[in-house]
Amino acid sequence: MTTTHPMPSLSEGFRSSSHEDWLALVTKTLKGGDFRRLVSKTYDGLEIEPIYGQRLDAVMLAGAGAGAPWGITVRVDHPKPADAAALAASDLEGGADGLALVFAGSHTARGFGMTVDGVDALDANLSDVMLDLIQLRIEPSPAGHIDAALVAALIERRNHNPARLSVNFGLDPIGVMAVTGAMGASWVETGRLLTQAITSLKARDYQGPFITCDLRTFSEAGASEAQELAAGLAGGIAYARALESNGMPVADAFAALSWTIAVDADQFAGIAKLRALRRLWQRVEGASSVASRPISIHAETGWRMMTRRDPAVNMLRATLATFAAATGGADSIAILPHTLTLGLPDLLARRIARNTQLVLQEETNLWRVADPAAGSGTIEALTDQLCAKAWELFQEIEREGGLVECLTKGALQARIAAISKARCTDIANRRSPITGTSEFPSLAEVSANVLASAPDFSSSAQTLSSGSTALAFDDLVKHFANGGSRAGVLRPSPANVENIPLVIQRFSQPFERLRDAADAATTASGKRPRVFLANLATLAEFGARASWIANLLAAGGIDVISNDGFTSSSDASAAFAASGASVACICGSDATYDLLAEATAMALKSAGAAAVLLAGKPGANKAALDAAGIDQFVFAGQDVIAALQQLHTSLGIEPT
Repeated sequence: MTTTHPMPSLSEGFRSSSHEDWLALVTKTLKGGDFRRLVSKTYDGLEIEPIYGQRLDAVMLAGAGAGAPWGITVRVDHPKPADAAALAASDLEGGADGLALVFAGSHTARGFGMTVDGVDALDANLSDVMLDLIQLRIEPSPAGHIDAALVAALIERRNHNPARLSVNFGLDPIGVMAVTGAMGASWVETGRLLTQAITSLKARDYQGPFITCDLRTFSEAGASEAQELAAGLAGGIAYARALESNGMPVADAFAALSWTIAVDADQFAGIAKLRALRRLWQRVEGASSVASRPISIHAETGWRMMTRRDPAVNMLRATLATFAAATGGADSIAILPHTLTLGLPDLLARRIARNTQLVLQEETNLWRVADPAAGSGTIEALTDQLCAKAWELFQEIEREGGLVECLTKGALQARIAAISKARCTDIANRRSPITGTSEFPSLAEVSANVLASAPDFSSSAQTLSSGSTALAFDDLVKHFANGGSRAGVLRPSPANVENIPLVIQRFSQPFERLRDAADAATTASGKRPRVFLANLATLAEFGARASWIANLLAAGGIDVISNDGFTSSSDASAAFAASGASVACICGSDATYDLLAEATAMALKSAGAAAVLLAGKPGANKAALDAAGIDQFVFAGQDVIAALQQLHTSLGIEPT
């Protein structure tokens, strides 16, 4: 007779701990201090606490493809058709299953993009691509309707059944307006043309989505997560209203929509942002009496977090962002290759971007769990707060007349600019460090390979995508299907609606400008600008500040001349004079400064120092140190960019 024994519980013998138990441990660790000092805040003012319990009342927020791998999307952005085709084929053979068509003129082209004048050229760019086996999306551009017609004409030429294809046509005139500062027709007329194009595509059996509410532009302008979500809601509502007012049933209008969202290396915020978008749109559907359906979300790793310096670190940022996007439930994801800031990525950079997703899919199996963050106290709390804040900001946009009117007045741009300014302040004082750029930079970094460098945003190729056409969308498709050219249908398109464009920027740019200026000075003189470290006393006393200042100066492209330390001001000044440097920085402990800083500063000035810095705050002795010749105090928490600019001036480095 077989005896069965119950499987022992893994939790058996362990006491269940409450939130209060954990809080008591935290308080003990803080030696009675208030745990609220560990609470951090987002740029929306949302509080993130140090401890959360499990949320047992969580509701799953799953995408349309829950339980299936997300789509791995890669860019087709090379200006030469043969090269674009070869790169696309390589990516698809290597595991990607989606292509993003980046036409010249799109702000996401980053100075490049496909220069396509007709269907023959588009066919050449996609010569080895089986369109019926992949997901296809068009990046929004100033002539999105023309790009959409070109793609439809190519599909017609290849005799594909549109009903069996996966095509996101990427129409987004509001997003284009936000970043370019203009809309070629009134919003009423734009809505009519948009409805006309979608109706034509639906009549050809395309399933959509046809519109993408592109939130990347708001992210790249420095918007907070709630601001992005509010713009996404307002944009979706604006499009739905425009389509409905032109005769499209509201359910069909909602089904025509999709969203494109940027995700950066803040993984908790990224996960919560995607989940919040789904929950918020469910609320809109409920208020509109439309049956709820999972919305289509395409995520892309954030342009604003990428750096030109030490670009290999971009791989790490992209991995975090992709994890967040996948965990948050993105239906498809595109990783910007780590060298995109330097130019057109080569095969290796594209392969790394592609394989990052493949590893996360096949080795972590993230896709096997629908909404894996559901029930996490941290994520659920952040999702709740984001929903509440985004809805509040969305209502503000609605009170101002909707997204188009809000952008026209410049109100949303001003609010985003205020958040961006706060971000820039935190980056400047290194409260928000950028690894490889503002923290731990390498002056000996090796340049990364790209296929073409220095994107030229003034290239004449960019004009190929501008302008409008008098042709109806059906006629536009026929024009291209019959071999017509883009140039044959374009006409001048003066702006009918104008607004202040969003200011697109990467967070690392101020530091990169400093590095560029220092590199230019290095090339001109044949040697890198250097600062002599007047280290005082022993390594134990000067080591921490000497290492810190060397790291900080490298962020500005400046090298240091170090030593084993000096016990007298005369020795320090003699070594400085022999070094050939023009600027010195005194490094030591506070106690050492009390004994030697004033005398050392005077000795360095007597030895010819154009400027003398001191690593640390001036403290109570500031007046005496100023009188002794200290020109600049460098310390943690100050505006490092301003400090480095001042040092550049002392070193004679011309700004770029």
